[in-house]
Amino acid sequence: MDWRVVVVLLPIIIAGSWAVFNIGRAALAQVQTFLNNREA
Repeated sequence: MDWRVVVVLLPIIIAGSWAVFNIGRAALAQVQTFLNNREA
């Protein structure tokens, strides 16, 4: 694999993983809030 491919893809992979992390954290908080409200 050419190092230029890695240089091009690395920022895209970092941005994608950061977005998945943030969306996943927000979704988990939303699910916890939903479950807490359902029990009350």
